[in-house]
Amino acid sequence: MRSTRLALTKTKVNGRRYFLVTTPKLGGGRNRRFFKEKAKAETYLQFAKVQQENYGTAALSISDALRVEAIECADLLQPFGATLRDAARFYAAHLKAITGSRKVSEVVADLLAARTADGLSPRYLKDLRWRLGRFTLSFGEQMIAGIGASRIDQWLRGLGVAAATRNTFRRRLAALFNFAKRRGYVKENPVADVERAKERETEIEILSVGQVARLLESASSDMLPFWAIGAFAGLRHAEIERLNWSEIDFDADVIEVKASKSKTASRRLVTIQPNLREWLAPYHACVGRVCPVNLQRKIFDDRERAGLRAGWPHNALRHSLGSYHLARFGDAAKLALEMGNSPATIFRHYRQLVKPKDAERYWKIVPAVAGKKVVQFATA
Repeated sequence: MRSTRLALTKTKVNGRRYFLVTTPKLGGGRNRRFFKEKAKAETYLQFAKVQQENYGTAALSISDALRVEAIECADLLQPFGATLRDAARFYAAHLKAITGSRKVSEVVADLLAARTADGLSPRYLKDLRWRLGRFTLSFGEQMIAGIGASRIDQWLRGLGVAAATRNTFRRRLAALFNFAKRRGYVKENPVADVERAKERETEIEILSVGQVARLLESASSDMLPFWAIGAFAGLRHAEIERLNWSEIDFDADVIEVKASKSKTASRRLVTIQPNLREWLAPYHACVGRVCPVNLQRKIFDDRERAGLRAGWPHNALRHSLGSYHLARFGDAAKLALEMGNSPATIFRHYRQLVKPKDAERYWKIVPAVAGKKVVQFATA
């Protein structure tokens, strides 16, 4: 089979004379272009010769539609100083990256399954499932490798939540993308390039001595340990919720917060102060969990009876413990160990919040009669 060569010839179509330029087609055959004017035909022929010399036959087989598309794409890239070759290489790299990726919904499901198998707390898993669930609603069907920092940042800002809440969402997404990176679904974690929201530090609020006494006096008998441990040992709400009576050592006067139940994943021992020992004495023989069922409802019921339903400070019991403990005992290092914070945090939040006289009264809040809900202030 004879190959087609570049050629310029004369021909007639419907009795009219045209100049015909013939060029080879990729894969065999030929392309034909008709011109009314010889000069235009010669110009096109010369252009075709240069193209063939530089790029071979493939350059001559480009269709008119593809040429138009190439011009449009070049115009789009021109403001950025990029070429069609730049764009093609970039997109090819992008496609290669997501070829081994997976959908966001699939990676979220894998992460939750892995964290459940790791034995993480139900509370953390519930929070992780809820926050990543919101992310999945927006990106669930997309490949995780195709989601960059700018889109994540835009999504976080669009949540319309407080800075602290937004940063919590950011931490959960960082965990998701780190997991995806370890599995080979993404090359890098884009959350690292997403700016944290600026959290404004608020003033610590605590309960007064009278409010703590009224709360203990109003509490139901099965809730007294929860309130007393929070007020006089400073365990976090979630830590008390996970606490078992076996972790309260009445002989050594310490409460053990196990690493698996601590927010910081580190074990610590908290001293049972004399007044807390009196509050817990009636429960010495108890077993199982310290907190009763329907805890949240009973918390609100007790606060309602104590007249503390409204205006309840954030982390009220823990902040109260930190403030009254530092004012009474003056040992920031010991308090930091027992609360699971740094000494710097203790000084920043709790120093000079409480007068010494109020601190002394706080640690004298004891039950007037063992096993009863009547409160008195010890005189010794």
